Amino acid sequence: MALQQDIDALLQRAVSDGDVPGVVAAATNRDETIYEGAFGERVLGDGPAMTPDTVVWIASMTKAITGMAAMQLVEQGKLSLDAPASDIIPYLGEVQVLEGFDDTGQPMTRAPKQHVTLRHLLTHTAGFGYEIWNPSIIRYQEAKGIPGITTCENVALTTPLLFDPGERWDYGINIDWAGKMVEAVSGQRLGAYMQANIFDPLGMSSTAFKITPEMRSRLAKIHQRDDRGQLAPIEMEVPQEPEFEMGGGGLYSTIGDYLKFVKMILNKGLADGQQLLKPETVELMSTNQMGDCRVCELTTAIPPVSRNAEFFPGMLKTWGLTFMINTEPAPTGRSAGSLAWAGLANSYYWIDPAKGVGGAYATQMLPFVDEKSLPLYLAFESAVYQHLS
Repeated sequence: MALQQDIDALLQRAVSDGDVPGVVAAATNRDETIYEGAFGERVLGDGPAMTPDTVVWIASMTKAITGMAAMQLVEQGKLSLDAPASDIIPYLGEVQVLEGFDDTGQPMTRAPKQHVTLRHLLTHTAGFGYEIWNPSIIRYQEAKGIPGITTCENVALTTPLLFDPGERWDYGINIDWAGKMVEAVSGQRLGAYMQANIFDPLGMSSTAFKITPEMRSRLAKIHQRDDRGQLAPIEMEVPQEPEFEMGGGGLYSTIGDYLKFVKMILNKGLADGQQLLKPETVELMSTNQMGDCRVCELTTAIPPVSRNAEFFPGMLKTWGLTFMINTEPAPTGRSAGSLAWAGLANSYYWIDPAKGVGGAYATQMLPFVDEKSLPLYLAFESAVYQHLS
């Protein structure tokens, strides 16, 4: 069976079985799109149909794009991977390490043993975490009256480090700070910088922090799975007039747009005759940049939003700038040394430089690593590789 029919059947079956409200997926080699398909509804039980150009919240798939922006500025000498980040953002020289809480519930903190750097931020080794997977951050937020990160309020970025920079890996608000560094040296809002230097050159015309009226006409709603496994749409949207544009998770996009980014990385920074990143920069971004630190399971602190999350449990995984890297071949067919990550509402992508293939997939549903959506994504990826061989 041809690739198109095979994956169409896979995705259609998942929708028909009620596993996902709607899904869109696409894959590319270095030259062209090899699969594109969309099934189901943008809003469960209330059409319109999911289409390849449906706009979705890509959440943490934003991180790789913010990483690209930062690395463009590293190439230009405006940012340094290893200088103190406080040279650019003074606050990052004042941030403290959380030691625990005293008898009255107040946080106890100390100064970090070394400077936070951009490399720490891009590899999630600075010490910052996310409240979704860290009860101590929730406790700190409650003690200090700090809102969650998705409020896009500047004060949300003032949670402490959980450990000394470079000590280990923990997934967190690091890339929001990297986005702030991009803004500081470019003199632009993050979205404006991305528009001029990434989206326009790549032809990503439906990607932005602010949803235009035209994009909204194609927007899918986010759904949530309850304790009984039932899905229902919820009201959830990144603030549209934010204090800061969330480099760690604020973008809306389409799978077709994101595939243009994937293809550019497969082509070592080249797109339509324009070298948006130097090949050696892409090489650096695509290799382990955190030494002996390792990616570990994210244990949920807010189960309705995320289940415990780990890709390919038991496999050693590292981090580049800013992608997860699998050190062994994955069961799907993904080569060792491939790049990947995901978005909270069950969107996923991978980039396999060795085999010259990559793809992106989106549903709009919580919790993260959903029991139905994640296996469907992995089945989609596996089907792409089956047809390659």
